[in-house]
Amino acid sequence: MVGITTTIPVEVIYASGEIPCDLNNIFITAEHPIDYSEYAVMQGYPRNICQWIKGIYGVVSKREDIQTVIAVTQGDCSNTHALMETLELKGQTVIPFAYPYDRSPGGLRFAIHQLAQTFQVDWKEIEKTRDYLNSIRKLAWRIDELTWRENKVTGFENHLFLVSTSDFESDPEAFKNKLSEFIKKAEKRESKKDELRLAYIGVPPIFPQIYDYLESMDARVVYNETQYEFSLPDMGNDIVEQYLNYSYPYSVFYRLKKIKKELERRRIDGVINYVQSFCFRQIEEIIIREKLGEYPVLTVEGGENIYLDERTKLRIQAFVEMLIRRK
Repeated sequence: MVGITTTIPVEVIYASGEIPCDLNNIFITAEHPIDYSEYAVMQGYPRNICQWIKGIYGVVSKREDIQTVIAVTQGDCSNTHALMETLELKGQTVIPFAYPYDRSPGGLRFAIHQLAQTFQVDWKEIEKTRDYLNSIRKLAWRIDELTWRENKVTGFENHLFLVSTSDFESDPEAFKNKLSEFIKKAEKRESKKDELRLAYIGVPPIFPQIYDYLESMDARVVYNETQYEFSLPDMGNDIVEQYLNYSYPYSVFYRLKKIKKELERRRIDGVINYVQSFCFRQIEEIIIREKLGEYPVLTVEGGENIYLDERTKLRIQAFVEMLIRRK
């Protein structure tokens, strides 16, 4: 297995015959996720470092089937560089991948070309694999449509299927069947009649319970920004164009262009902006609040706790009540 620290052109890995696995998903879906991050602390990681980084370190350290890691050095977490170094210290093979800050087509093509050389695959095989994976992504887009247009899918279900498109659960064909079966069942459901339609922007939450908690108050997330972007909804003409259209690794201003379009399209009442403690993206809240001025925004911070704490619940409850009064 080839571990990945966030979404990268997995077409290259699958075309080579290797199997990618999103280390974040392994971490957060574990029976006891905190064990992975606590292991990192016992190995010397500071407590005031992003929980996701510590979790990834713990997963790679404890999983014997992961000997190679592709780490995104530009376009994701600023702590990834130190993560790479500590993994190398443990004998891991670490391959860097960098999204160009300026969204340069030439820069991205070069980065993908380097990755292709490392895995010894040609461009034709990569594009063939892209066509196959896009056929599976279309099923994920159907689930997203069932969420916001037909109101038959929960915010958590939407989150779970979209976030899994980062690695197709390490088995694209099985994942394809899983999506197809879910769609058949979801299409038969009655449409939900929630009072509030919410957007969730930012990295996926360290506490997925947030979705059920919101729905207990008749508020449903009908737009998961980053998870939706993981599914690469803007296909383009080739792999370079498709990953140039993927907003997460680029500037907050490019992200906001796509966010604003979706907020209008999905008739959003309010926005939950999720940030992780000790992450540089907390600073971007300044820009997000100014650029989304017409929408109420609640910033929720995830820290050491992987469960929704009472303070956060109270803040969310107050936000929902305010939106109901406003509506």
